[in-house]
Amino acid sequence: MSSNTPQSKAQRREAARAQALALKKKQEAADKRSRLITLTILGVVLAALVGIVIWLFVRDHQANVANQVEDIPLSEVTNVPATARDDGGILISQGGVAGGTENPDVPTVGVYFDYMCPICGQFEQVNEDALEGFVADGTANVVLYPVAILDRVSQGTAFSTRAAAAMAWVADRAPEQALAFHRTMFQNEPTENTAGHTDQEIADLATQAGVPDDVAAGIASGEARTTFGQWVFSATNAAAGNSALLNSEGKFGTPTITLDGTRWEGNWPVAGTLDQAVADANK
Repeated sequence: MSSNTPQSKAQRREAARAQALALKKKQEAADKRSRLITLTILGVVLAALVGIVIWLFVRDHQANVANQVEDIPLSEVTNVPATARDDGGILISQGGVAGGTENPDVPTVGVYFDYMCPICGQFEQVNEDALEGFVADGTANVVLYPVAILDRVSQGTAFSTRAAAAMAWVADRAPEQALAFHRTMFQNEPTENTAGHTDQEIADLATQAGVPDDVAAGIASGEARTTFGQWVFSATNAAAGNSALLNSEGKFGTPTITLDGTRWEGNWPVAGTLDQAVADANK
């Protein structure tokens, strides 16, 4: 029969049915491939999420192991820097040395700070010379209060705690370099919402500030945090719970500056304001 012979109605119907069946099978195969690809992608995403959850768990577990702390008052902490005061402050004596005896005849300037607090960094830039001048000429006692209120903005690395513990470690093991280390930390302050410096990088900054290698090694190894992490935690809670340090909104923040134990509301961003406040207190 010639191929040009017109198909009967039944033949056309059968051909249409066969074409429809072929298209259906082709679509089913495409749908199967699509489902398989989708399931594969979902499997990969699920595996990645599980991996992230496991990583976060391990990281947090390691952090807790490295810095096991209890909700205890500062007075009950056993590992305390030898140069620290009962209220969590570190007196800076002449020559930038941690410790010494407070002079009762001059006012006392207290500085509560977090090493990841950008405003604290601004305070240091404006008032660094004033603080060092107070220490050098004895016109005021200077007490530094390292606290950790910004761990939440260091991508889970607890930079604020590690940095404050490093300051405590230096004040305890290398008090002669305490102020130099403090100054170096702020000169190299990390940005909020970053991981901050690693323990090794903090140790390198300590070495740069003149801290002996063996003391810096204790920072790099994490021993500083293990030793003084509880002190940092309890000192931070003590500061946050001190009603005399709260701002007008009833909250504790950094920097908080005190003059003879009273929260000072002076305009510290203007150079010379803190100097004048101390001069007035000395009259």
